Amino acid sequence: MSSKSELHALIQDWPGAVVAFSGGVDSSVLLTACVEILGSDKVLSVIAVSPSLARAELAEARKIAGSLGVELKELRTGEFSDKRYLANSGDRCFWCKEALFQASQPFAIERGWVLCYGENASDDAEDRAGSRSASSRLVRAPLREVGWTKTRVREFARSRQLSVSEKPAMPCLSSRIPVGIPVTVEALERIERMEIAIKSRGFQIVRARDFGLKRVRIEIGTQEVIKAQELQEELLALAQKEGYKEFELAVYC
Repeated sequence: MSSKSELHALIQDWPGAVVAFSGGVDSSVLLTACVEILGSDKVLSVIAVSPSLARAELAEARKIAGSLGVELKELRTGEFSDKRYLANSGDRCFWCKEALFQASQPFAIERGWVLCYGENASDDAEDRAGSRSASSRLVRAPLREVGWTKTRVREFARSRQLSVSEKPAMPCLSSRIPVGIPVTVEALERIERMEIAIKSRGFQIVRARDFGLKRVRIEIGTQEVIKAQELQEELLALAQKEGYKEFELAVYC
């Protein structure tokens, strides 16, 4: 499959594109491709800004959009006013995408452009909350439509020397809270502070899983486990500073 030509054929006749952007590798590749095919004046990027978006992720998204010469609209989405989202009962991601697409659609409609997002062909469309929300709102997923897998996406990112070409999946801060435990702004602030503090000690992959103030599980990339074990007392002190009663160290996978 000649994915590049198929992606070009899919997008080239669009009047313009509004790209739901996160700063991750999938949406960065989609945004780059849209700019190459349509021109930056026919592309708008939009990002959902809420307590679940880490500040570092927003900064990176701004940098990438700026490097491509694309306007980035920062949308104050309303999922934190939605009890279904906050309940975290297993469909949180669906309500998040609903809020994003609902806030993004007016920009596509007023321009007569296509609203799209960066799901790839390696994602299971039946399980992905974005797919369910996108299907109901006629939001396009060009990478998946032309069969681009995660491997192909990263190949394209490397070919364009995108800074996110090797970036691991970076889901929102709310994903650190296990299903069944309600999402709160206070918990997300704790999580972000923990992850910033640990990354400042040189760790690349960090996830702070928040089980309420009862417990936090710090997940570290496989290559950094020994270093984490050596600094375990220091990491424990960080957890206690945030008010956690129990601390656990684990491997991120």
